[in-house]
Amino acid sequence: MKKYTYTDKKDTRSGFGAGLTELGRKNPNVVALCADLTGSLKMDEFAEENPERFFQVGIAEANMMGLAAGLTIGGKIPFTGTFANFSTGRVYDQIRQSIAYSDKNVKICASHAGLTLGEDGATHQILEDIGLMKMLPGMTVINTCDFNQTKAATLAIAEHEGPVYLRFGRPKVPNFTPENQNFEIGKAIMLNEGKDVTIIATGHLVWEAIEAGEKLAEQGIEAEIINIHTIKPIDREAILTSAAKTGCVVTAEEHNFLGGLGESVARVLAEERPTPQEFIATQDTFGESGTPEQLMEKYGLNSDNIVKAALKAIERK
Repeated sequence: MKKYTYTDKKDTRSGFGAGLTELGRKNPNVVALCADLTGSLKMDEFAEENPERFFQVGIAEANMMGLAAGLTIGGKIPFTGTFANFSTGRVYDQIRQSIAYSDKNVKICASHAGLTLGEDGATHQILEDIGLMKMLPGMTVINTCDFNQTKAATLAIAEHEGPVYLRFGRPKVPNFTPENQNFEIGKAIMLNEGKDVTIIATGHLVWEAIEAGEKLAEQGIEAEIINIHTIKPIDREAILTSAAKTGCVVTAEEHNFLGGLGESVARVLAEERPTPQEFIATQDTFGESGTPEQLMEKYGLNSDNIVKAALKAIERK
């Protein structure tokens, strides 16, 4: 088992802020819009350095999406920023009609996704946003795992032509991926090669998958661990190649098992290589108020449950 370490923990939303600031300094076409959450989205530095390219729209998310769509007509690359719940559920009609249907070059950047929003509770903890976004034709969907990867993804999507949904979170998590990495949209990252079970994870569950791999290694089980940061387009080759090697799969995500990463992986396997699969995700439920750690444990989104799922998947071979 390859050993992964980290020197610090950082919130992924700060990775977005750092990436946006860098874009502001080197790409004059990048503009940013925020719905009254500049500090929470870490957009302050961009706003201070580029006041003529920053638009504070207030608590008017639907209007923000319309403005962003319009700005693309003049060649601008708009980045919208608010909580994931408000970035998707509240404005789905505007995204569908004004951005996706029109194939506008808007980057929808969403923080505070999933259960790890914590104490704000179920009304803010959206667990269906990946499903909403991936069903929109032409929409690229990205869910990053740490600060460095989020910064790299923010830089990469500015170069991508077309609408993008970039999902990240609030809590501080291990920052273990390389600094100044090259982020390739649609390309999975092999974290550890193994022969007994494939663990495919996204977002905050990537580090939990690494820890699960270490626990499985103590039992003599070699887990292949893959970080799929791009849910759409998904890396079919990585999934199929690994499933052919190990014969069973576990998917892990901070999202409802309906509509998320696990369902995308299952579709790939069903089409080309039917394979036993176990799902680590929320089970068609809303969240509740609590600390991120309490919620991840209660809803089974941690390394111990990934280990249990892996053992069950191996039994089903």
